[in-house]
Amino acid sequence: MADIATRVHNHKWKIDPIVRSLIDTDFYKLLMCQSIFRNRPDTQVRFQIINRTSSVRLADLIDEGELRQQLDHVRSLRLTRGESTYLRGNTFYGKRQMFRPDFMEWFENLQLPPYHLEKKDGQYELTFEGTWPEVMLWEIPALAVMVELRSRAVLERMGRFEIQVLYARAMTKLWEKIERLRAIPDLKIADFGTRRRHSFLWQDWCVQAMQEGLGTAFTGTSNCLIAMRREVEAIGTNAHELPMVYAALAETDAELAQAPYKVMADWHEEHDGNLRVMLPDTFGSEGFLKRAPDWLTTWTGVRIDSGDPATGAERAIRWWQDRGEDPRDKLIVFSDGLDVDKIEDLHARFKGRVKTSFGWGTMLTNDFRGLVPDGALDPFSLVCKAISANGRPTVKLSDNPLKAIGPAEEIARYKRVFEVGEQAPMKVTV
Repeated sequence: MADIATRVHNHKWKIDPIVRSLIDTDFYKLLMCQSIFRNRPDTQVRFQIINRTSSVRLADLIDEGELRQQLDHVRSLRLTRGESTYLRGNTFYGKRQMFRPDFMEWFENLQLPPYHLEKKDGQYELTFEGTWPEVMLWEIPALAVMVELRSRAVLERMGRFEIQVLYARAMTKLWEKIERLRAIPDLKIADFGTRRRHSFLWQDWCVQAMQEGLGTAFTGTSNCLIAMRREVEAIGTNAHELPMVYAALAETDAELAQAPYKVMADWHEEHDGNLRVMLPDTFGSEGFLKRAPDWLTTWTGVRIDSGDPATGAERAIRWWQDRGEDPRDKLIVFSDGLDVDKIEDLHARFKGRVKTSFGWGTMLTNDFRGLVPDGALDPFSLVCKAISANGRPTVKLSDNPLKAIGPAEEIARYKRVFEVGEQAPMKVTV
């Protein structure tokens, strides 16, 4: 196990680059990429980093030269032979050869496209443009680079013993959380913390701690590289990016209304079993479920990623009941802003009513709250989203209006088409 404090104090970035592999990414990005490679390979998209915590002025903290070095390093990465063998030959979700030969040949020759970087009002404007399968794979590495460079900027002001004490306290804090989680019967929990992790080394340590501390209750990690190295399951299905881009490509309001279900139809054709977990909140969960075709009731479950999680789960349970399904046979994956208190509450509330699983993200891999003066290492809300497709703006409404993305006039149009009424805003922490 790495001595993280010593590595941080003595690190040279070429020894410890922030992103060290093309599969140092969330597994669902690879699953989605294959689907896009098959169904929409020529779509032109633009992705952009968006800092929703404007008080964290990244351009004042992060050296531009170092940021460019790290981004250029990501562009130098290629899939290794061992990584290719893992993706081609491993069993994921009980399925052999999850990734098709034509996709793997493309991925083995991939170089991520160029980036555009400039400073604006104390923030970095970082964008990526090109074909969708290529550009989408920038999302996770770009976020990891930005967040870890902020962490490094804070740690550079500390001495060796101060850093050692900091990590000792962070390790104790996490282990105390794990001890609480041990007490939850039949818990199923995975690491979803790649995109806003404190660092790669810290995420890797957290995964090992979860393995030892939780045993079979720990179901895996979203990070494909760590899953390979630590021999745990790679976890992931799909994300908001798919309906956002499909919707932007719609020619009419009628096509727009059907875009989320076109996504599901393409996914249904490609995957089965536990990969059929729908994410209904991109344009409002209530309307999505109300208008959903009957064949979606056969899917394994629902992931809840915005709004009040208990409300979202109750809505899904009612939907299954109204469609003649037994919720006890279904799965709800909670993945929005989780920490131990919320996990305990949600598990207790829905025990015996529906199967539950938890994707624990930023508060697993980047909870340094209270450990550094002035909250200098507190987690913050950084996202990387598709902002246009074939020149048209994308929109995300979410079940929390504070997470909405897109031009105001397009947001208004989407709310009309998807019949989204009043929504209760909830504070966005991560």
